[in-house]
Amino acid sequence: MNVEPVLLALQAAFLILLYVFIWRVVRSAGRDMQVAPQESFILAPSQLAADHQVADPGRLVVERSKAVAVGKTFDAGPVPLTVGRSGDNTISLEGDEFASGQHARIESQRDGVWILDLGSTNGTFVNGERVEGRRQLHRGDLVQIGDTELRFER
Repeated sequence: MNVEPVLLALQAAFLILLYVFIWRVVRSAGRDMQVAPQESFILAPSQLAADHQVADPGRLVVERSKAVAVGKTFDAGPVPLTVGRSGDNTISLEGDEFASGQHARIESQRDGVWILDLGSTNGTFVNGERVEGRRQLHRGDLVQIGDTELRFER
């Protein structure tokens, strides 16, 4: 019995099945890509603002500081504010020895403006009370971070 024609037929059948399999995978992947576009997890500040519609989220005004000019304001808008001694913070307190590098974050949400202590060494205080976890800010609240005091206004 001659085995070569049988082996040649098996090789041809294997190649045909392999091509059919690859064609089905490519067709299925192409169909999946056309059904729905992938949503991005990165939002532009304008998109974030649309999701966090707060009429007037408020602002922080520097009352006392050795690191930032007194009277300077920071808007508590849709993009969270970070506060700390590190230069990459929104409110950089370089030179304030009592502030941690990444001290606190202030974020505007649908239900108001919140402050969150980021595990700072000396703590974050609102109206003289230490913030444990996060705390909502109200008009007139005095926020102390390190040797800097900020007043929350609306």
